[in-house]
Amino acid sequence: MKTNGHGVKTINLALQGGGSHGAFTWGVLDRLLDEQHLVIEGISGTSAGAMNAAALAQGWKQGGRTGAKAVLDQFWYRTAELSQFNPIRRSFVDRLLGRWNLDKSPVVGAVEWFSHLLSPYQSNPLGLNPLRTVLTELINEPDIQGCSGIKLFIAATNVETGRARVFWRHEVTLNVLLASACLPFTFQAVEIDGVPYWDGGYMGNPVIWPLIYNCVSRDIAVVQINPLERKGTPKTAIEIVNRVNEISFNASLMAEMRAIAFVQRLVADGSLIGEESKRLKQMNIHMIGDEDQLSALGATSKMNAELDFLLHLKSLGQNATDAWLRENWSHIGNRSSIDVKSVFLTAEHAPSPSASSGPGGPALVLPHQSSPKS
Repeated sequence: MKTNGHGVKTINLALQGGGSHGAFTWGVLDRLLDEQHLVIEGISGTSAGAMNAAALAQGWKQGGRTGAKAVLDQFWYRTAELSQFNPIRRSFVDRLLGRWNLDKSPVVGAVEWFSHLLSPYQSNPLGLNPLRTVLTELINEPDIQGCSGIKLFIAATNVETGRARVFWRHEVTLNVLLASACLPFTFQAVEIDGVPYWDGGYMGNPVIWPLIYNCVSRDIAVVQINPLERKGTPKTAIEIVNRVNEISFNASLMAEMRAIAFVQRLVADGSLIGEESKRLKQMNIHMIGDEDQLSALGATSKMNAELDFLLHLKSLGQNATDAWLRENWSHIGNRSSIDVKSVFLTAEHAPSPSASSGPGGPALVLPHQSSPKS
């Protein structure tokens, strides 16, 4: 991260996907945009994170910080409006007890069951997606592509190769955003230039390397909305599927963070010399989240787009960010505010400072990625 005059600091954001829990990120961004001395250089987003990133960029192009906050509000309020027609809703008992989860909704179980019997090509042959309606109303492709104030990176998964495809700001279209949020059991794959894509969360939730290699700032704040840990053994079918999805959607982030931790050790140890050492930067990694509150929510709540729930999540995000700024402002531009090793690596798998091979060896060094200018 670079620090400009008058105490202004610059940061990059990595926004996870996670269904309606993306409203937590809405609150995070809303609070960060209030901070006049904090500049956002680049944003990497996947799925719901991509929606937040696009809404922020659209609003920024229209009216700076105020415009960004306004379009983010419009996106989530409009999403809540359309959810009124969604049959997947809380049961009477859930509402009575003030629970946000949809575990007791009979529709959820039916949808899960049918999704494994019928593909979206059978159940939704017209390829209808309410998210397209929201994006068409709010997002203007030339505005996004021309938002020079923010570098934008959106991830989707190439169905044919199984690799993550990162779209740079000038490549972002409505179809790119829909591809980034395309869950294959719910929606038909989104084709871009003849290539089918699914949700970016499978291979990058979110991708970190574009921020490392294409931004000046050395600080990256990951907005974590998928719990890394969830106590207890899942025992129902829905619980098992949901936990498997959480683990899968965190796997790519865990791998990138492991690589970053290894490279940081090599840099600190002086093991990297020559041109390689000049290319690799010492990154400052931060995390904004609320593990206790979000892990208390069942994974089925990610399908709950009721306005009251979205506003609850927004408030959680605002509060978490406010606390993070108070505690870590001095760290921005100086050092990481989390211990990457303890958060993303277990002690038995952490590479030793002098390690040069083995499980944490050279294969994990982040590759240099050249890219078009954003």
